Amino acid sequence: MRRTGVVLITVFLAGLCVFAQKLAGRTVTVQGWVIDSACAYTKSLDKPVSPDCARACARNGSPLVILRDDGTIFVPIDDKTPASSLNPKLLPFAGQYVDITGIEYVRNGSHALVIRTIAPSTKK
Repeated sequence: MRRTGVVLITVFLAGLCVFAQKLAGRTVTVQGWVIDSACAYTKSLDKPVSPDCARACARNGSPLVILRDDGTIFVPIDDKTPASSLNPKLLPFAGQYVDITGIEYVRNGSHALVIRTIAPSTKK
């Protein structure tokens, strides 16, 4: 009986570790366009119309997102509480193709990204 309890606790702890690892996110490098979210979703753009348009939308309150070449959209998020908008951090890169490293969180097919570094890409 005692052995069964130890096995059950071990299995439970292993499952808990796997679950916690999924919540923790993973370090990734992402290349993509900094584009306003409204255009990314409603117009199905594969890159910004222009940097000026992306900046104007962002200044008007539209959250900037990262649009990868395969169509995956990454929503930049703050890892602090209370969270704040990342538009000020992304605005200098609006309409540009960038390289980003950060922590990716995936939930039900949505991708969020805590940005650690961002720079213009040399690949496009």
